[in-house]
Amino acid sequence: MNVIVRYTDGKMIKGVSRDFFPNKDRFIVTPHNATDGETTEVFTDDLKAVFFVRDFEGNATYRERKRFEEDEEGPPLFKVKVTFHDDEVMIGSTMRYDQDRLGFFLFPVDSNSNNIKTFVVSSAVKRIHFL
Repeated sequence: MNVIVRYTDGKMIKGVSRDFFPNKDRFIVTPHNATDGETTEVFTDDLKAVFFVRDFEGNATYRERKRFEEDEEGPPLFKVKVTFHDDEVMIGSTMRYDQDRLGFFLFPVDSNSNNIKTFVVSSAVKRIHFL
């Protein structure tokens, strides 16, 4: 799966991971520009989030929807606004949130977003607001 790994210090790795699990403390990423089988071991505690993306470039001109529609249908998920320690804000839905867990999956409010889902690392969250 294509991932963009964002560290709390701003560092970023774009690549592919085949062994990410939300309850594991580390996983392997093969950078998308790797030439000789190079891989990077990533420790989840060092991260802000792992973005599971459609592609690595995205669309800089696309303006992602940041609101839920009133009549929006879908599975029963919690609608949340997540504020990170660096003050970035993401809005989406999650199946569950427990601050004592390593993290949680956030599904973007805009289904046309380049992000398919995001694994938000709990220690990188400043505030979570249930909508």
